[in-house]
Amino acid sequence: MRPTGEDDENQSGTFVSGETSLPIALLALAIAAFGIGTTEFVMMGLLPEVATDLQVSIPDAGGYISLYALGVVIGAPLLTMLGMRFKRKTMLLSMLVLFTVGNLCSAFAPTHELLLGARFLAGLPHGVFFGIGAVVAASLVATDKRAQAISMMFIGLTVANIVGVPVGTLLGQALGWRWAFGLVAVIGVVALAAVAALVPDQPKPADVSVRGELRAFRRPQVWLAFAVVVFGFAATFSFYSYIKPVLTDVTGYSPTAVTPLLALFGVGMTVGTAVGGRLADKAPMKTLYVFLGALAACLALFVVTAHSAVLAPITVFLIGATGFAAIPSIQARILDQAKEAPALGSASIQSTFNIANSLGAYLGGLVIAAGLGLTAPSWVGALLAVVGLGFALVSGRLDRRPRRAGKTASHRAAQPTESAEVG
Repeated sequence: MRPTGEDDENQSGTFVSGETSLPIALLALAIAAFGIGTTEFVMMGLLPEVATDLQVSIPDAGGYISLYALGVVIGAPLLTMLGMRFKRKTMLLSMLVLFTVGNLCSAFAPTHELLLGARFLAGLPHGVFFGIGAVVAASLVATDKRAQAISMMFIGLTVANIVGVPVGTLLGQALGWRWAFGLVAVIGVVALAAVAALVPDQPKPADVSVRGELRAFRRPQVWLAFAVVVFGFAATFSFYSYIKPVLTDVTGYSPTAVTPLLALFGVGMTVGTAVGGRLADKAPMKTLYVFLGALAACLALFVVTAHSAVLAPITVFLIGATGFAAIPSIQARILDQAKEAPALGSASIQSTFNIANSLGAYLGGLVIAAGLGLTAPSWVGALLAVVGLGFALVSGRLDRRPRRAGKTASHRAAQPTESAEVG
């Protein structure tokens, strides 16, 4: 079976030969995802340096993280709808230009207020790029490799936590935080060139309208997918938001030893995303069930293993792996359930991820403030993962209902015929 858009891909020579190979165009999407992931998380490691340089408090500097997330939440649906009449490749390139400009503005922002605005600007294209990128990635391959193709793009995001964020943090600490965002801007230029050269052109979507795109959101399955993300992935962020103080104050690691442990979490994310992509193509809902359940178990286990210098790193890796293994499944699911609006649905998932990020961090902070200890957010995460699993099970049950109803209807229709024959 040949991928969608066969003529375009063959002309551009973007496909790697081999039965199990994937299009090289996915590498361009992964490079862009690497840059986006780096700029999203590197600010967390540079917050003290930025706050000192711009003479603001750490809580005020936290606005650089919040404003980026707000840009993602607002930009994903808004820019997707504004650009729905443009070709998908055109939108990808436009978002990378906006991303690069936003990071250049961050690098040169002279004041606290201007840096807040620059971070908001840099966050606007985040969800749009991943939303449209997931649709493009899925269209480049056969149906049975769709989730794997999506996972290859998201691997760029996970690798950012292994390489991009540590390198950006070290560069910012050694030469100044502005150099870190200058580096991200350079990555943006490289990604722009890669997407322009490697991603094939695709026809403009036909007969699109805002009303038509929003019609897909009437389906309960779409909202259930969002609920799985909000609760299932808030579980990971409730743990990850407070991992540094846990590893230093509970496990007993030195602050310098925490950096490679965070990279270990990134390795788990990368492995989980790759494995989850392969499994999701075969059984997307079962993959979702298994890894959400495994995530809940690993988070609960960390409450115990956090006290062991040997077991804590292993559990950190497992939480990274199980927390991100379900992402290809949920991305593929939203493409199925919002077929009339795949780009808008996929982009909205990115907004939902950032809501999950904020929710997890907020709930984790509440239990710490209540005096329940630094490992309490892991209990919160375990409960959130169970709630996410519950929504996934409800969604799966709705999937089976039409088939059962159809089987019952056909059985009833057959009853009079059988009776007549007997009579």
